[in-house]
Amino acid sequence: MLTQTERKTPHRWATLAVLCASLLMVGMDLTVLHVAVPTISKRLLPNGSQLLWIVDGYALTVAAGLITCGTLGDRYGRKRLLLAGFLVFGLASAGAALSVSPLQLIIARAALGFGGAMIMAGTPAILKATFTDPRERTLAVGLWTAANSVGVSVGPLLGGLLVKQFWWGSVFLVNLPIAAAALVGAAFLVPESKNPRPSRWDAGGAALSALGLALTVYALQQLGEDPGAQLLTWLVAVAGVGLLVAFVRRQRRISSPLLDVSLFTDRTFSFAALGILGCYGAYTTLLFLLTQRFQLVDAYSPLHAGLALVPLALTNAIGAALAPRFSARFGYHRGLSGGLLLTALAFAAFSVFGTADNYVALVAAGLGAGAVMALASDAILGAAPTERAGEAGAVQETSFSLGAGLGPAFLGTALSLAYRSSFPSVPQATERQVETARQSLGAASDIAEKAGGRTGKALLDSARHAFETGFTVATAVAAVSLTLFAALSAVQLRSFSKGVE
Repeated sequence: MLTQTERKTPHRWATLAVLCASLLMVGMDLTVLHVAVPTISKRLLPNGSQLLWIVDGYALTVAAGLITCGTLGDRYGRKRLLLAGFLVFGLASAGAALSVSPLQLIIARAALGFGGAMIMAGTPAILKATFTDPRERTLAVGLWTAANSVGVSVGPLLGGLLVKQFWWGSVFLVNLPIAAAALVGAAFLVPESKNPRPSRWDAGGAALSALGLALTVYALQQLGEDPGAQLLTWLVAVAGVGLLVAFVRRQRRISSPLLDVSLFTDRTFSFAALGILGCYGAYTTLLFLLTQRFQLVDAYSPLHAGLALVPLALTNAIGAALAPRFSARFGYHRGLSGGLLLTALAFAAFSVFGTADNYVALVAAGLGAGAVMALASDAILGAAPTERAGEAGAVQETSFSLGAGLGPAFLGTALSLAYRSSFPSVPQATERQVETARQSLGAASDIAEKAGGRTGKALLDSARHAFETGFTVATAVAAVSLTLFAALSAVQLRSFSKGVE
């Protein structure tokens, strides 16, 4: 017999298709820019900090806006917010494609992030309300998560094709037809839903979370960009963390919080959110680092760099699809910790053996990350009661977006510090040329091309050597972090061996 929700949503699988398409687009925009970064570095000449903001400002804006947008969707309608998000996303994509300076592109990427937050905020609640059967929901969540993972993974390939055929701005224009199709599909297929008793919007909490996050990530980026200003940077970091702590305390105290922090008293919920944040952060950072290395160290074309990541995309989708079966048979804690450990081993292999023909590491990273993201997403939605699905979904999507933003910021800072400190002297070059080359590998490639001759070759060789060192350090840090978290998950979630209902 059909449930009441199924009677109201007879086209639930078509609804899922629209939600998957939207998540595919939002995920793709996290990485489609990666293969264009070397070209952007040469055309717009951003410094290292600006480059990091161009890359992960999008994800951080998504993260900062999700909780607020989720509250607005609960109050005014999730479908209405979704439609508005597609419109903002399309307009911001056009603005990004036409940018002529680093600041313009950073602003456009932030607008894209806000549009992405509007799109993503209500989709978990729509998904849970549409699929009330736990078995159907597990399958739907697996497909939905795989859509995001595939979008993230195929982004570099699509970006490579576009950069090869057109110019770097085309990686944003590709969003326009997808956003238009999703807008039409959502208008006809997605049912409207809202909270009949919406909570009051906590403007103060929204400001604390957004500002605290911005300051914290800014400090992480500056540590890698300008080690000489560490005192001020640490003060900014302390201020950012303090604001985030104040946000949590405020949410615990007020009657209508933006985020009900009591959700985190559920151990499964907490570890699932942390698993997404850590693993997804490492995964998106790996995509960024590999596209940089393939093009600027291994001299791959943008298209070749994208094709080299296809095994990662395919195995990520396979891992997301197979993880629920593994978890049902061997236990949720083994599925989550096993996926984290497999991903950690992949990073360790990259650190030790490099990237040259390292397909085993690519496959392992894809399978492990796909499994973690699928299991953790289903656990978050399953652990929360239906009436709190919106809040749970906001935590889930915030974990994804925070991971995609903080991962490149944290590991990118580790790489940047190692890159600058290990950059060897270049006797043939001037002090100014060496200082410019030390900013980033993209800047080094540009200054080497301008210098030409023996000086240019020496600068580029030094930059590639420094990047190799930074890549080794960053992947090693990721491997150690994921291994520790895998061990912690295995111990702390042992009582949940039968999986998440």
